[in-house]
Amino acid sequence: MSIYGNRMNSNVILCLDDDPAILARIEHELSDLGETFDLLCADNAASANMILEQLHREERRVALFICDHTLGEDEGISLLINIDNHPASQGARTVLLNDQPDLEKIMQAVNEGRLNYCLTKPWAENEIKELAKKELTLYVLEFNPDDLLSYCNTLDQRRLLDAHIEKKLATYRNGFIESSLGVSDEELSKQLIDGITEYFNQNSEHDVSRLYSEDHVLTHEDKPNSFLWFVVEGEVALLKRDETGASHEVARLGQGSLIGGMSFVTGDVSFSTGITLHTTKVLKLNRSLFSQVMQARNDLLPLFSNYLLRHFNRRLKRSITTEVKLQQTLQSLEMAHKQLIEKEKMAMLGQLVAGVAHELNNPVSAILRNSETLRDNIGTLINVDLNMQAREKANKIMEEALLSRPMSTSDARKLTKALEPSLGNRSLARKAVNMGLDKPDDIAFWIKALGGEFQQTLNQWDMFYQAGSLLRSTNVCARRIADMVRSLKTYARQDDETMHEVDIHEGIEDTLVMFENQLKRIKLVKDYGKLRPIRCMPIALQQVWTNLISNALDAVGQHGEVEVRTRETIYRSRKAVKVTVMDNGVGIPDAIKDKVFELNYTTKREGHFGLGIGLSVCRQIVEHHGGSIDVRSTPDEFTAMTVTLPYSPLVTPYMEE
Repeated sequence: MSIYGNRMNSNVILCLDDDPAILARIEHELSDLGETFDLLCADNAASANMILEQLHREERRVALFICDHTLGEDEGISLLINIDNHPASQGARTVLLNDQPDLEKIMQAVNEGRLNYCLTKPWAENEIKELAKKELTLYVLEFNPDDLLSYCNTLDQRRLLDAHIEKKLATYRNGFIESSLGVSDEELSKQLIDGITEYFNQNSEHDVSRLYSEDHVLTHEDKPNSFLWFVVEGEVALLKRDETGASHEVARLGQGSLIGGMSFVTGDVSFSTGITLHTTKVLKLNRSLFSQVMQARNDLLPLFSNYLLRHFNRRLKRSITTEVKLQQTLQSLEMAHKQLIEKEKMAMLGQLVAGVAHELNNPVSAILRNSETLRDNIGTLINVDLNMQAREKANKIMEEALLSRPMSTSDARKLTKALEPSLGNRSLARKAVNMGLDKPDDIAFWIKALGGEFQQTLNQWDMFYQAGSLLRSTNVCARRIADMVRSLKTYARQDDETMHEVDIHEGIEDTLVMFENQLKRIKLVKDYGKLRPIRCMPIALQQVWTNLISNALDAVGQHGEVEVRTRETIYRSRKAVKVTVMDNGVGIPDAIKDKVFELNYTTKREGHFGLGIGLSVCRQIVEHHGGSIDVRSTPDEFTAMTVTLPYSPLVTPYMEE
């Protein structure tokens, strides 16, 4: 056994190699580490074990173990693998020296989990020194965390300094939390104020104590603030201005409170105005004095930090409580608003139902008449005696009658007149024209094919034509009823709270269907432009179209003209849709033009029901779609209501908030 070095450092570098030249080189290259680590060398495993025993007695530890793999019969590898079993070398960093890479021995050490690095002989200059510094730094970080600075001159200085700073910060954080646990706000503020007062009493060149009379302003709302005020005695009110400029008291702070903390720390302008309510004693610190006292009395910094957090927490709680109350109020107002809108909607629906009911009467009556006629004729149709050729023609006539549209009276008259000479009977000629036998050649063909039975067969074919025509008429009436019912159901149902891509013309057409009874007495002009689908809430917009069309119909009275025009336009630099509902009615005087969108304002004539919220609701719906609604009018000439909507709104409609 050979031992180099006679210092008594607590940590040791132990080298095991049977080559004196290797040990000498290691001692030379690691000499710079001698200030903080003793270097001990052994040329066999027995000597190494004796060194470990001696270190244990001296209560010293091996920090780095450098071992040659060829020593004896795997003695080096065995000692390295079992290095943690000795109390003097537990946790030591390990380096294996190889003449040539011996994968079997390396894998043995790796599999045992006790190899940190493998260094091949001969190593480059300073290679073992840099390796030792790296491994020893890791050891010190783990086993000597309280004395990191003493190793900075010999090991990885940056890493050790970073770890030292982090440890100090962690200690501060733990002290910050634990030192204030269970301490009341009053006691915490007293400790802080007493500490600041004590410091400045001992440094009399700065007097931070102030005594203010009533109505002295400490902070100014929306202005910069460079001071902290600790209230020692007295009371301070915090005032906040509303949108009209009037000030309202939002809080009162008494003894132990902090004024100006948020603006002082963040550099923002003051949130409120702080004003004394009566004679008040405070400690006033600018940033320079605050920094001075915190550096001199670093025990006050955790107190101040905790105190400031509590101060912010109380403000946050007040803000959250206020916000919750505001949200509850807004929800109540929104519910009331929706109910008011629904009342207006139902009022309009009541008027529409009467018109729709009247309009339904005609198609329903037609369906009843058609069904009675078909009931009377169905037996004859089923039992009619026709040859195969005539039967096929009868079926084709009925099929075509189901699909064809009625011929105009003038066209039918011309064709009948042209066909009458071939048949010798105007009534038969008219029947033939109705069922599509409107060419003399067709008549000639069937007269030849049927002979003397032609006239009888023609009357039988007319029964098939009438049956098809009645079925077509019934289908048209049923569709008409379905359209009116669908439009009414669409308007009456609850608003869909999602956005859809829709053709805006469909919503306008659905609305016009409900006004059909009233539209009969006026001239309706539809001038639709080419528009692509718009992203919107169609049910909400249908309420807009309903109000605008209803107002236009009221304005024109029994006679007049209403025009619905759509165009693509540019609105706020974005492509948009423009819908104009214009009438040539009584118009709106300039004096009240600005009032028509106000809540509870109505221009309805006597006998026309309105809650006075229709246009107000229209404006809200349109604006929440990111658009606008405007009115142009000249008394006794016209009124034009124009709605402009972007294809895709930037804002989310209020129904989705």
